[in-house]
Amino acid sequence: MHKKFLVTLSALWIVSACSEPIPEADQAQFDLVEASIDDIQQAILAGRTTCQDIVLGYLNRIQTYDKKTGLNAITEIAPNAVNRAWEIDDAIARGEPLPDLFCVPVLVKDNFDTYDMPTTGGSIALKGSIPDDDAFMVRRLREAGAIMLAKTNMAEWAFSPRRSKSSSYGITANAYDLSRVPAGSSGGTASAVAANFGAVGLGSDTGNSIRGPSSHLSLFGIRSTLGLTSRDGVIPLVFDRDIAGPMTRTVEDGARIFNVVAGYDPNDPYTELGKGKRAPDYSVYLKKDGLKGARLGVLRALVDTEDADPEVIKLFDAALEDLTAAGAELVDPFSIQNLESHLEADYFCPRFRYDMARYLESLGDDAPIKDVKEALDAGQYSEYVAESLEFLTRQPADIHPADAEPSCPDFANHPGRQSFLKDVLASMEDAGVDALVYPSWTNPPALLADPDAGYKGDNSQLIAPSTGLPAVSVPMGYSYANLPAGLQILGRPYAEGLLIQYAYAYEQHTLHRRSPELFPALLK
Repeated sequence: MHKKFLVTLSALWIVSACSEPIPEADQAQFDLVEASIDDIQQAILAGRTTCQDIVLGYLNRIQTYDKKTGLNAITEIAPNAVNRAWEIDDAIARGEPLPDLFCVPVLVKDNFDTYDMPTTGGSIALKGSIPDDDAFMVRRLREAGAIMLAKTNMAEWAFSPRRSKSSSYGITANAYDLSRVPAGSSGGTASAVAANFGAVGLGSDTGNSIRGPSSHLSLFGIRSTLGLTSRDGVIPLVFDRDIAGPMTRTVEDGARIFNVVAGYDPNDPYTELGKGKRAPDYSVYLKKDGLKGARLGVLRALVDTEDADPEVIKLFDAALEDLTAAGAELVDPFSIQNLESHLEADYFCPRFRYDMARYLESLGDDAPIKDVKEALDAGQYSEYVAESLEFLTRQPADIHPADAEPSCPDFANHPGRQSFLKDVLASMEDAGVDALVYPSWTNPPALLADPDAGYKGDNSQLIAPSTGLPAVSVPMGYSYANLPAGLQILGRPYAEGLLIQYAYAYEQHTLHRRSPELFPALLK
């Protein structure tokens, strides 16, 4: 289909979703709020609802709440979502075999390529850019029967862990408190999933951006081992740190999405590292007694910090009690050898311009720009990213970072990052621990009015990105009555199954997740 036609259709659906009434869905018998994948699919198969009603119900929620409340999590509505739902209903009526994720409406971060919706990476320089094909993960989800429902807002170019503000679509608020940030850069996905605008979401994480927003919105988020999942078709920030993956209201839903999106992709050379290392089925790790016998190291260096908020630390202390009650053995304190020197070292490679050049090449002749520096030169950016954009466009666009001066080798050949990884694994081995635990943030979400001053306690940046290790964030409760906090669990390479197992057992033992009060059901 011609792109201009798709743009027209998309624009019509955006108008429909934001101003004109959506066709009424029969929601009398099914409540979308906190509905899981299994809830949706079982209700459809039992004849209590249809896939069309599910999709229309979510669109009604977006229309009713997103812009009118100031949440502003949704950027674009898929032009073919309702038609796809009709096709699924027709397949069910015909008795055809159904794929694992049939009728699962997905909210997709604005840096994932989608052939039917614009992908801007949060930048007005790419406003209206529609790629020719889907990102690897998006394609895999469609093949599994999922419906791409909408795109979600993000921090511009994924630069900020502090906020989710783009020059293409504006500012996103936190669904639990509209005066606070959802963190960045996947804040749009986090707030949209938390507010029940779709069943599940996709985010990306260079340093914080899946786990941090998941923590701030009471979600499960997983950053996989570098090499286990493909980033093909995801606008890059730092390609040898970037990870893409699910953000969900339950661990079970996260595992089901991860089952589909994890694995080798010839279009992402990093997945050669993880070739053959994914589990056959991550859902087998969903064990309520999965913490029995687990040895968990309590990384006090990321807990007992000078600026840690006592309310969040109180939640973490309670989490340790819950982990023990669920059968885990704690090694407390646990320490990583040479941690301080690793955290003080500069292992970051400013390769954004080079990686963006490769992405823009993939857009072909339709690319709005050929070099991300064009956005800087044209003044196409939000003021808060100006300094970062200027710094990150100093490196050449046509020289691989390993060949630049100074040289910045890829992860597998980076001596500092490999040393950090070696020290973490050696420390875990010496202590006989299976995973490490610490708060995803030691502070509550910052105020939107001053996200820089309130940016404190972001632990997600500190270990997993540099070492390439997997980590998850799972709801840990609420500080100050209504501000979500997350428990982070970090494991050995390719231990995603164990992390899912521990997170699921903890989730089922505590059941902390609750829906934000500002976005109730729209039942008749």
